Amino acid sequence: MSELQMRVSDDDRERTTLRLQHAFTEGRLTQLELEDRLELALTAKTYGDLLGLITDLPDEQPSVDDVIELEATHGNLKRSGDWAVPRRLRVSSKYGSVELDFSEAVVTHPVVDVELDLAYGSAKIILPEGGCANVDGFHSDYSNPKSAVPSRPRPGVLHVVVTGRSKYGGLVVRYPRKRWFAH
Repeated sequence: MSELQMRVSDDDRERTTLRLQHAFTEGRLTQLELEDRLELALTAKTYGDLLGLITDLPDEQPSVDDVIELEATHGNLKRSGDWAVPRRLRVSSKYGSVELDFSEAVVTHPVVDVELDLAYGSAKIILPEGGCANVDGFHSDYSNPKSAVPSRPRPGVLHVVVTGRSKYGGLVVRYPRKRWFAH
């Protein structure tokens, strides 16, 4: 079964309807086009059905550089909060750890490639709720990568592809931790 034939969830339909409504407010769709596409989105059964409704719409975010290289020898590398994510991140760290928090980041494309080159440090990647990551291309001599998120790409959500290696460190991919006392 191909990816486009897989069944969608209510969350997938909701993300698509929000994108359609945003395109309407920008003047990219007429009222009639919006109504037609919303009806199809709310009754869509497969990813192929949803993708056909948004393929002619541009990405919602401004563009950023395609490739950014981050490097540290002794210190830790951390990106979090509101930061612009490139299409490809090349991260190398000899002794420090790496933390890439995508939960509040500006991501302008559906797939982000993260290439890790770690000697003694570990990496932690935090995805926004619903995001997914494929860690099959990451190898460690010390431990296996640990991922608590789905690995298959889905339309409308961030998909991170992690490649590279670590000699003594590991890799963890997860969603943000829930805060118990947040108001």
